Amino acid sequence: MHTKDNTLLVTGGGSGIGLELAKAFLALGNQVIIAGRREDVLQQAVAASPGLHYQVMDVSDAADSERAVQRLLAEYPTLNAVIHAAGIMRGESLREGATELEATIATNLLGPIRLDGWLVPHFLRQPHAAVVTVSSGLAFLPLALTPSYSASKAAIHSYTQSLRYQLKDTAIRVHELAPPYVQTHLMGERQANDPHAMPLQAFIDEVMDIFQHTPEADEILVERVKPLRFAERGEDYAEFFNNFNDQMAAAREGE
Repeated sequence: MHTKDNTLLVTGGGSGIGLELAKAFLALGNQVIIAGRREDVLQQAVAASPGLHYQVMDVSDAADSERAVQRLLAEYPTLNAVIHAAGIMRGESLREGATELEATIATNLLGPIRLDGWLVPHFLRQPHAAVVTVSSGLAFLPLALTPSYSASKAAIHSYTQSLRYQLKDTAIRVHELAPPYVQTHLMGERQANDPHAMPLQAFIDEVMDIFQHTPEADEILVERVKPLRFAERGEDYAEFFNNFNDQMAAAREGE
């Protein structure tokens, strides 16, 4: 991915990883548009980071997303990159039913796929372009407490591989960013302040270093996510899976 001279859309750009990536790319001289469902949150982000632009968009809603994309393409004809950072993560008890299934799949999986369907034809007409999906370390080692989220991220990993293959002879680069457990509000205040989670700024700094020094990388992997990413290569995946989930369940016992 070219790290300069892009017109970049960042979904989920009002907070967390999306906002911090938007600010980092803005600092490198890119034109950056953040998107999200809540206009007040986007306005606050833009006020705090002059130079950012915003577009209200609910990626879980197909009709709303299509209208927003058409407005974006009309207003920003040089749009050539997207980072799919919008996402939701909820705990679920499968004994009670996957209560967050519809919202999770609509946001984390259908949202990026639909957006790419509208954006890729436009990107193909640009001198260079990039699609950055955001999966998770949990795409490779699922967290049993969040089954729909983990499944949606595994699906995004699979989709990204197919997209990359289909676009291999074009000027569009396809990257997959797989975060570890990061201090954001994805699952509320506890995660944002959890000392076991990677500090958000440290994560962003490492990610941007990878983008700048290895722009050809298919997967953007910080060091802390690699045990999850390559868990299936270990000698005993089942033991790793059980130990990981036992530790995470114990940490959340009583919540």
